[in-house]
Amino acid sequence: MLKLRLPIAVFLALCLAAPARAQFWGSPFGQPWDQPQAPTRAAPRPPSPPAAATPAAQPPARDQPAPYDHDLQRLSEILGALHFLRGICNTNEGQKWRTEAQALIDAEAPSGNRHDEMVASFNRGYRGFQQSYRTCTPAPDVVIRRYLEEGAKIARDITARYAN
Repeated sequence: MLKLRLPIAVFLALCLAAPARAQFWGSPFGQPWDQPQAPTRAAPRPPSPPAAATPAAQPPARDQPAPYDHDLQRLSEILGALHFLRGICNTNEGQKWRTEAQALIDAEAPSGNRHDEMVASFNRGYRGFQQSYRTCTPAPDVVIRRYLEEGAKIARDITARYAN
């Protein structure tokens, strides 16, 4: 649970420091993550040494869901939406929200099914608003403010409930 503290603390700090209104100056920048690609077929492996010569193999690590995975996926979706909306509202934040999502995903699910689900959530948040908005209007400003509040609440709740 220690690995939750840093990404959540950073998200909270960013939420509190982010201005609620912004102006439009240009087109959006940054893109969502690419979906995971299908693994390529590897070359055949040479035969392994006899079983007696190798140490006991450990079972593969299972990709167990955490009890707060739903909340983390929602937080990833919010970060994806903020990445797009703050971009069209030209807040000059660059890759700030994508970087935060990447730090959260790296801390919680560096690989496997959980990782893929969190990336998909980020992309869903990004693409959901990409289809609706081309310029910054009062509506995206309202969404940004509400998502900053919701993201901060999720981060506080997860920290309060699951942190050591």
